[in-house]
Amino acid sequence: MGKQNSKLEPKELSDLNLQTNFTEAELQQWYKGFLKECPKGSLTMSEFKKVYSDFFPRGDATTFAEYAFKAFDINQDGTLDFREFMCALSVSSRGSLEEKIQFAFRIYDIDGDGFITKHEMVEIIGAINKMVDSSSKTKHSKMTPEERTDVIFKRMDKNSDDKLSLEEFTDGVKEDRSIVQFLQGDP
Repeated sequence: MGKQNSKLEPKELSDLNLQTNFTEAELQQWYKGFLKECPKGSLTMSEFKKVYSDFFPRGDATTFAEYAFKAFDINQDGTLDFREFMCALSVSSRGSLEEKIQFAFRIYDIDGDGFITKHEMVEIIGAINKMVDSSSKTKHSKMTPEERTDVIFKRMDKNSDDKLSLEEFTDGVKEDRSIVQFLQGDP
């Protein structure tokens, strides 16, 4: 087995530069680090959970990491290659509000049917609660995932069908930016 090239091919580099909000130099740097951490050139779900858990050492990030992994894994092959990783990183760290909303919607829409149900939102909010360090919150300000979901649906579910379309979700976030913090578990 030969050593994997630690530089992106010019065509792939150019394409990623167009698809992400990273410069070519940043992409090359990320690629080196990605190959160092993932010599096979991709991340499995269990490897991704480990990486995610390192970012949230005080909580249990494994459930949320599963949902995020599924949203990142565009081709649904059970691994994250460098392209998928960088596209997700680009949206989450440097994307426009619209891109971030669409990405969040993909995470919350667990079954991928184009709608967020109350059950899906309860699942995600519960996973976020387990992931973040809740020691900084008082018992009085902490709502259950069900209570938080009810509040969000009252604000966003304009047609009262107990599911949120991308349009309802987008409008709800744009009308009330504090909802993003609320979705993330901030009081």
